[in-house]
Amino acid sequence: METNEIKNTTVQPGSDAFSVDDDTPKEAASIGIFTHKFTRPFTYEGRTYEELTFDLEQLTGRDSRLIENELRAAGHVVLVANFDSDYLIRVCARACTEKIGWDALEAMPISDYNAIKNRARNFLTRSASK
Repeated sequence: METNEIKNTTVQPGSDAFSVDDDTPKEAASIGIFTHKFTRPFTYEGRTYEELTFDLEQLTGRDSRLIENELRAAGHVVLVANFDSDYLIRVCARACTEKIGWDALEAMPISDYNAIKNRARNFLTRSASK
Protein backbone atom coordinates (compact mmCIF):
# COMPACT_ATOMS: atom_id res chain seq x y z
CA MET A 1 0.00 0.00 0.00
CA GLU A 2 1.33 3.40 -0.99
CA THR A 3 1.16 6.29 1.44
CA ASN A 4 1.59 9.91 0.64
CA GLU A 5 3.19 11.73 3.49
CA ILE A 6 2.93 15.50 3.60
CA LYS A 7 5.54 17.23 5.68
CA ASN A 8 4.90 20.52 7.40
CA THR A 9 7.43 22.90 5.90
CA THR A 10 8.00 26.48 6.90
CA VAL A 11 9.91 29.11 5.01
CA GLN A 12 12.50 30.93 7.04
CA PRO A 13 12.32 34.75 6.96
CA GLY A 14 14.69 36.09 4.35
CA SER A 15 14.93 32.76 2.53
CA ASP A 16 13.90 32.20 -1.06
CA ALA A 17 10.69 30.15 -1.09
CA PHE A 18 10.71 29.94 -4.89
CA SER A 19 14.26 28.78 -5.49
CA VAL A 20 14.74 25.31 -6.90
CA ASP A 21 17.09 23.00 -5.02
CA ASP A 22 19.67 21.84 -7.53
CA ASP A 23 22.07 20.17 -5.08
CA THR A 24 24.52 23.03 -5.49
CA PRO A 25 26.54 23.97 -2.42
CA LYS A 26 25.19 27.24 -1.02
CA GLU A 27 28.50 29.06 -1.44
CA ALA A 28 28.80 27.95 -5.08
CA ALA A 29 25.16 28.83 -5.81
CA SER A 30 25.82 32.48 -4.98
CA ILE A 31 28.44 32.59 -7.71
CA GLY A 32 27.07 33.09 -11.19
CA ILE A 33 29.75 31.05 -12.93
CA PHE A 34 29.07 27.35 -13.37
CA THR A 35 29.72 24.42 -15.67
CA HIS A 36 26.89 22.10 -16.58
CA LYS A 37 27.93 18.53 -17.42
CA PHE A 38 25.34 16.81 -19.58
CA THR A 39 23.95 13.50 -18.38
CA ARG A 40 24.69 12.22 -21.89
CA PRO A 41 26.57 14.12 -24.61
CA PHE A 42 24.17 16.49 -26.36
CA THR A 43 24.34 16.99 -30.13
CA TYR A 44 22.81 19.98 -31.89
CA GLU A 45 23.31 20.87 -35.56
CA GLY A 46 26.25 18.49 -35.87
CA ARG A 47 28.09 19.72 -32.77
CA THR A 48 28.37 17.55 -29.65
CA TYR A 49 28.58 19.08 -26.18
CA GLU A 50 29.65 17.24 -23.05
CA GLU A 51 29.52 20.35 -20.90
CA LEU A 52 28.82 24.07 -21.14
CA THR A 53 30.09 26.88 -18.93
CA PHE A 54 27.94 29.86 -18.03
CA ASP A 55 29.08 33.22 -16.64
CA LEU A 56 25.97 34.98 -15.41
CA GLU A 57 28.06 37.54 -13.54
CA GLN A 58 29.28 39.14 -16.77
CA LEU A 59 25.78 40.06 -17.92
CA THR A 60 24.57 43.63 -17.55
CA GLY A 61 21.32 45.51 -17.28
CA ARG A 62 21.63 46.18 -21.00
CA ASP A 63 21.58 42.43 -21.64
CA SER A 64 18.36 42.17 -19.63
CA ARG A 65 16.75 45.05 -21.51
CA LEU A 66 17.76 43.61 -24.90
CA ILE A 67 16.33 40.20 -23.98
CA GLU A 68 13.05 41.81 -22.92
CA ASN A 69 12.95 43.85 -26.16
CA GLU A 70 13.60 40.69 -28.21
CA LEU A 71 10.77 38.87 -26.47
CA ARG A 72 8.42 41.86 -26.81
CA ALA A 73 9.13 41.99 -30.56
CA ALA A 74 8.12 38.32 -30.72
CA GLY A 75 4.84 39.15 -28.97
CA HIS A 76 5.86 37.88 -25.54
CA VAL A 77 5.63 40.24 -22.57
CA VAL A 78 7.87 39.43 -19.61
CA LEU A 79 5.96 40.04 -16.38
CA VAL A 80 8.38 38.56 -13.82
CA ALA A 81 11.74 37.89 -15.43
CA ASN A 82 13.01 35.47 -12.76
CA PHE A 83 10.07 33.13 -13.44
CA ASP A 84 9.76 33.49 -17.20
CA SER A 85 11.27 30.49 -19.02
CA ASP A 86 11.71 32.38 -22.31
CA TYR A 87 13.59 35.14 -20.53
CA LEU A 88 15.72 32.77 -18.43
CA ILE A 89 16.82 30.58 -21.32
CA ARG A 90 17.90 33.65 -23.29
CA VAL A 91 19.88 34.81 -20.25
CA CYS A 92 21.60 31.41 -20.24
CA ALA A 93 22.40 31.65 -23.96
CA ARG A 94 23.98 35.10 -23.45
CA ALA A 95 25.89 33.87 -20.39
CA CYS A 96 27.28 30.77 -22.11
CA THR A 97 31.01 31.04 -22.73
CA GLU A 98 30.55 29.17 -26.02
CA LYS A 99 28.55 30.75 -28.82
CA ILE A 100 25.23 28.95 -28.53
CA GLY A 101 21.71 30.11 -29.23
CA TRP A 102 18.66 29.75 -27.03
CA ASP A 103 17.22 27.41 -29.68
CA ALA A 104 20.05 24.95 -28.96
CA LEU A 105 19.35 25.14 -25.24
CA GLU A 106 15.66 24.44 -25.87
CA ALA A 107 16.59 21.38 -27.93
CA MET A 108 18.50 19.69 -25.10
CA PRO A 109 16.99 17.01 -22.85
CA ILE A 110 14.50 18.47 -20.39
CA SER A 111 16.52 17.52 -17.30
CA ASP A 112 19.58 19.41 -18.57
CA TYR A 113 17.44 22.32 -19.82
CA ASN A 114 15.72 22.69 -16.44
CA ALA A 115 18.97 22.35 -14.48
CA ILE A 116 20.60 25.18 -16.47
CA LYS A 117 17.49 27.37 -16.41
CA ASN A 118 17.06 26.85 -12.65
CA ARG A 119 20.67 27.88 -11.98
CA ALA A 120 19.98 31.16 -13.76
CA ARG A 121 16.70 31.61 -11.84
CA ASN A 122 18.45 30.94 -8.52
CA PHE A 123 21.27 33.34 -9.36
CA LEU A 124 18.89 36.15 -10.35
CA THR A 125 16.61 35.57 -7.37
CA ARG A 126 19.50 35.56 -4.90
CA SER A 127 20.99 38.67 -6.54
CA ALA A 128 17.65 40.49 -6.18
CA SER A 129 17.31 39.62 -2.50
CA LYS A 130 20.71 40.95 -1.46
